[in-house]
Amino acid sequence: MFWHKPDEPLYNVHMEKIILKKNPRILSGHLWIFSNELPVSPKQFEPGSLVEVSDKKGEFIGIGYVNPVSLIAVRLLTRQKEQIDRRFFRDRVLQALERRKRYCPGADSFRAVYSEADHLPGLIVDKYNKCLAVQLLTLGMERFREAILDVLDEVFSPEIIVLRNDSQSRHLEGLELHKELLKGELPPLPRIKEGVVELEIDPMSGQKTGFFLDQRENRIALAGLVPEGARGLDLFCYSGAWGLQLAAKGAYVKGVDDSEHACCQAARNAEINGLSERTEYLKADVFDFLKAEAASGAKYDFVVLDPPAFVKSRAKISEAMRGYRRINELAMRIVKNGGLLATSSCSHHIDRPSFLNMLLSASNEAGRAASLIEFRSQGKDHPVLLPMPETEYLKCAFVELS
Repeated sequence: MFWHKPDEPLYNVHMEKIILKKNPRILSGHLWIFSNELPVSPKQFEPGSLVEVSDKKGEFIGIGYVNPVSLIAVRLLTRQKEQIDRRFFRDRVLQALERRKRYCPGADSFRAVYSEADHLPGLIVDKYNKCLAVQLLTLGMERFREAILDVLDEVFSPEIIVLRNDSQSRHLEGLELHKELLKGELPPLPRIKEGVVELEIDPMSGQKTGFFLDQRENRIALAGLVPEGARGLDLFCYSGAWGLQLAAKGAYVKGVDDSEHACCQAARNAEINGLSERTEYLKADVFDFLKAEAASGAKYDFVVLDPPAFVKSRAKISEAMRGYRRINELAMRIVKNGGLLATSSCSHHIDRPSFLNMLLSASNEAGRAASLIEFRSQGKDHPVLLPMPETEYLKCAFVELS
């Protein structure tokens, strides 16, 4: 389908060399080289081409691909002197898959490739049962498109392959946004198992690649803390995954989202699981909804708050923190004494200490005492590459209010 000869080089016939003018953090395991770390303008290199990188002493560091229009001028693929061909990508994908088999045993759905964390910067692959949703986020990975898709087809033998190249980050790479169904047919939509719940995923129209796999372990963990018969809210509910885990354990959940499509999708998932009587969905702005609930004196046993990223760049951190603080303050006001708030941020620009300080400030504003019951992060299929803090983005706190 996307065939390359097994040992065919993928355009690294003559590889340009870059000697860094200083020894940046890449020597500690980071995979990015910024344009101001180069001794020459990256504009002299062919966009998307492979380059051999050496330190200022001329010692080999690795091989990466270059993009002169991006602030991140080079992303490193390997620290070995090796050929970048179809076999290279096949080996990397198989290594990533083995990690998932080891740490997510029995799962039919998971993030199969997580970009830099799997040493394939710019490539995201989410597996939804027999469907693959693929993102090529960088120019370098776009140049390897056919080889990568061929490898994924061989390794996973999926019935469906969807290319979700509609992420805004592609604009930073000078790439167009588009979506394609490359293999198979939709509908029917794929279904996945998450704990005791079955969920229908829309890989063509849903957010990101169709679902948020990174919160799976957190959703299941929260369901173990909420008692049967509890009543609560699933805010920014999207396709209903948080609330359905809770409803399956006997809770009653109202989901709120400003998207009519999301509310319909969540209601559909509730119907699939026979949980329609324990769930309801409301299309509304979550800030406005919370303000009205706080003003009315409403109280809930639990509130799940899983908003989209409020910050896309460092320049907007202060503004975003005000938004996080305000929405968490409002949520805290409507949780009963002894109740739980499960609250998250998915922006890597906000680190753990900043997130916890925000929660402290929000609890003070709400006049509530807050106890951190558990602090969690992204699932094991989203590993964190320690030299790259950018690969750790998800913060999830379970907080008891009194």
